Amino acid sequence: MTTPFLRGLRGATTCERDTPEHIADAVHELLPAMMARNELDHDDVVSVLFTTSTDLTSAFPATAARSIGFGDVPLLCASEIAVPGSMTRCIRVLMHVYTSRAREEMRHVYLRDAASLRDDLPG
Repeated sequence: MTTPFLRGLRGATTCERDTPEHIADAVHELLPAMMARNELDHDDVVSVLFTTSTDLTSAFPATAARSIGFGDVPLLCASEIAVPGSMTRCIRVLMHVYTSRAREEMRHVYLRDAASLRDDLPG
């Protein structure tokens, strides 16, 4: 087996509305998709950084992550800078993981309207 490297895995999704339920639904869809597409186990995850667009203020994405088993993983939430014309109701993720995959083999995950942010990536 190849020695695992510490890698950054990116992901993003959007919410239909700014409610705790919509934020939780988005996180509950995104994090498992990131894990599955990269064949990761829970113990591979080192930490997760969430950012939200400035119009998502009703709940922390980390709270939703803890509810699906990420309670023992260091989680941090921050707000994106308010760039004019940037995507609204967007949750972005940077997940630090140990993996034997090469950097170019990492499968970043962009769901819902956020798929347009990185149309250069394979689905």
